[in-house]
Amino acid sequence: MSALTESNSVADAITDLDLSNLYSVIDKDNVHGLNLAVPEDAQAIIKPWDQREDTSKFADSGVDDQVIIHVPFAQNVRLKSIILKLGRGESTPQRLRIYANHPNIIDFEDVETTKPQVDMHLLTGEASATEYPLRVAAFTSITSVSVFLSHSVGEDTSRIFFMGFRGDTTSPRKDGTQKLEIPASNAADAPLVDRVTEKAAGQQTTAR
Repeated sequence: MSALTESNSVADAITDLDLSNLYSVIDKDNVHGLNLAVPEDAQAIIKPWDQREDTSKFADSGVDDQVIIHVPFAQNVRLKSIILKLGRGESTPQRLRIYANHPNIIDFEDVETTKPQVDMHLLTGEASATEYPLRVAAFTSITSVSVFLSHSVGEDTSRIFFMGFRGDTTSPRKDGTQKLEIPASNAADAPLVDRVTEKAAGQQTTAR
């Protein structure tokens, strides 16, 4: 192997590693969803970073285009972004809402009366996994998120290929009888290794 080829291989490995990816601290066995055509598919979309473009496994919504995915973490985390690879065409959901730190999955009745930490419009026509930055101050010490996707283009089915998160861990999860610790506001932010395309970066909206 030439030095140049070896160098390229190392660079590719570093790109695929993505040190800020939180896949390893997701409690994957307890990921579940509401209104999925196949309930077990909620766990199928939680994939390692190097499988973010895989389309062999996905989750479809059930009776309509609304779906909620509940993702618990094995440690307290600080979330900086959510990465989504969604269905294209009529199966692309256009609205994202995130509800943080609900011990159980938030249901469809609750979403109409509970204020989310995030409520944003999603890009349509994206072929690759797309990163949506989050306002870190709203996601400082997170134990779980319920991700609500809706308003698909075809108003019938929403499809999700990949759901991932970037950020860092803050402390081990506390027991239910203990208060969550809020990390210092000046904690160093881990650098993001990968970036979305210029098109996505120019159009995406940071949650308020």
